[in-house]
Amino acid sequence: MIPADTPGPQGSPALLLLTAILFAEAAAMVIVVIVLVIDILTLPAASLGSAIALTVLVAIAAVFVSAVAIGAFRRQGWVRGAALIWQLVQLAIAIGAFQGTFAQPAIGWALLVPSVTVIILLFTRSVMAQIRRSP
Repeated sequence: MIPADTPGPQGSPALLLLTAILFAEAAAMVIVVIVLVIDILTLPAASLGSAIALTVLVAIAAVFVSAVAIGAFRRQGWVRGAALIWQLVQLAIAIGAFQGTFAQPAIGWALLVPSVTVIILLFTRSVMAQIRRSP
């Protein structure tokens, strides 16, 4: 008899949720890049150089998160560390979104909830068993 928690050929539910969240984060980053490019083209910038630099940094982050999502889909071993680093960056941004004069709690929660979820999923047994470094 096969135990109920044995993952099928598609992977465990935890790994599927982890991968789905990472792909959603990657899509969100691509959308942010598109918005920033549109802003550069249509709105006057106080500093065009800063606007371009920010857009380039966000584009690099979008590529990184996309690579992590693809790696999770392929069950590559390096994904756990990379995903953890990205979630810690998002947690820092979420904390900043809750504070200050221009606080945006909705953005903070939108970043905090998936980040905490992914961190928890990264340390579940089923995900750790399916995403291992090759010897």
